[in-house]
Amino acid sequence: MFQDFDEVSDPTLGPERVAKLRQWLAANGLDGFIVPRADEHQGEYVPPGSERLKWLTGFSGSAGVAIVLASRAVIFVDGRYTLQVRDQTDPETFAVESLIDNPPPKWIEANLGKGVRLAYDPWLHTIGDVKALSKAAEKSGADLVPLTANPVDGLWTDRPSPPLAPVEIHPIAFAGELARDKLSRLAAAIAKDGATHAVLTDPSSIAWAFNIRGADVPHTPLALGFAVLAAEGPHLLFMDKRKLPMKTEAYLTQLADLRPPSALESEITALAKNGARIALDPVLAADRLRTLVAEHGGVVVSAADPARIPRATKNSAEIAGARAAHRRDGAAVAKLLCWLDGQAPDTLDEIALVTKLEQMRRATGEETQMPLREVSFATIAGAGPNGAIMHYRVSTATNRPLKDGELFLLDSGGQYQDGTTDITRTVPIGKPTDEMRTRYTLVLKGMFQISMLRFPAGVRGSELDAVARLALWKAGLDYAHGTGHGVGSYLSVHEGPQRLAKTGTEKLLAGMILSNEPGYYKPGSYGIRLENLILVTPTEELPDGDIAMHGFETLTLAPFDKRLLRTSLLTRDELHWLDEYHARVMREIGPMVGGEVLAWLEKATAPLPRDDKD
Repeated sequence: MFQDFDEVSDPTLGPERVAKLRQWLAANGLDGFIVPRADEHQGEYVPPGSERLKWLTGFSGSAGVAIVLASRAVIFVDGRYTLQVRDQTDPETFAVESLIDNPPPKWIEANLGKGVRLAYDPWLHTIGDVKALSKAAEKSGADLVPLTANPVDGLWTDRPSPPLAPVEIHPIAFAGELARDKLSRLAAAIAKDGATHAVLTDPSSIAWAFNIRGADVPHTPLALGFAVLAAEGPHLLFMDKRKLPMKTEAYLTQLADLRPPSALESEITALAKNGARIALDPVLAADRLRTLVAEHGGVVVSAADPARIPRATKNSAEIAGARAAHRRDGAAVAKLLCWLDGQAPDTLDEIALVTKLEQMRRATGEETQMPLREVSFATIAGAGPNGAIMHYRVSTATNRPLKDGELFLLDSGGQYQDGTTDITRTVPIGKPTDEMRTRYTLVLKGMFQISMLRFPAGVRGSELDAVARLALWKAGLDYAHGTGHGVGSYLSVHEGPQRLAKTGTEKLLAGMILSNEPGYYKPGSYGIRLENLILVTPTEELPDGDIAMHGFETLTLAPFDKRLLRTSLLTRDELHWLDEYHARVMREIGPMVGGEVLAWLEKATAPLPRDDKD
């Protein structure tokens, strides 16, 4: 199994650990310390030794920040984790704040006083983060103090060592472009930005640029490291050689000079002393890199990671791989849903479903000679009220049976060498209520509207997010997460910079893959989320149109549960889209299943009746 169900956060450890941190701060003349859920690479998934926020607080979510002061402590989370954080942290120790509505800079400005010395680890905060924190501290009269060593690391006596998973070469058949050609493109982009060098801090960009994959963090095939790319001359790759097999090391030495990670600071310093103009992404790069360049005579060029847009706009090989991965994954999900339909309520629990789905994915991968490499994230399997916890993660302590009359939300994905998948379906266990059916249909209408949308080329994701919410808004309902995130090609399931959200400021370009996942969550009762992955594609020119238009191709292939539909709430266009989608599901994954599953799939994808009696 790729997932550990015994991992449980213990909120009772927080008070003791916070007390030890406070003792350290007092002994070092400091009044507070900021602990982000981050590593030096700002990745969503971090190695065990970088889970400092979890160690200190008990909170295991993928986004959060804690500020510990002498007499108070606060933890900031976004809307996905408002329920989870209260279960995992000690309420007497940590107050909970919104990472969105009252983020750390705003809180610091309002709560810190003159002379307060608030410390931070400059390797764990981006250039942009530190700029905002410094501005807030200045307004409050406080001092923001960078540290050379993280105090949590000193207190964490059994902290895990850095990972050393083997690095492999990603085949050209799936990458679609040679690494040397990618690096040439990036070198030209660096020069265009007015820089002599650029530091790649995002392991996804390094994996894409060098056509390598690793296994240093959970669920995402990344090899942790840094790269310094040159507009002219040799590139530098900072990666522990202990995780480079002979073949991989020989391959990489043809593309860059290899250095140990410990040499990064000295190499940056040397370049800066020679007057280098070094590009750093203010959203991704650690502030420590900025100070290294600035303090040693170099010039910091503020520029986006040059690999982010090329990586996000998939080439023809990556798109073909994504389509194949989704057919394979859809067949596995269909097998699971068919099996689930044959089980009686109250006979299964969440862990059983997660385990069964992984077995289905493994078996289908073996049948198609494309093995499941990993799950793309910890499966969200929420029965009843657990489904209302947006990023719920089942454990042996929270495991819940699938009970009659409840909903079951299943959000999962796979990592295959040809693509990354992410799919959510919500199904009834027994007979659903009218309210469940109505709200499920409203969520589905939001998905339909995104799926059918045509939009001008260059539109940003923030301009489309509301489209998915309109049906819910009309009913006085909403959801506290974005409508969609970017997805990589056998890389991160949550890839930037593309997204369908209020914060989606990047233009949507042909070749980008995103999720389409509206939802509705009723705390203490149930959750509904429906998710397909979609590909941005150019559309045919309209006879009377005069601008280039884009649309979305749906990649995910699995039926929606018609028992939860109220067809009277669907328009003719929506009914037509659903029937066409189900026909495509049957056409593309039907040949990959047989027997009982094929019979189930034929029924699940049959056209809907055209009447209002639902």
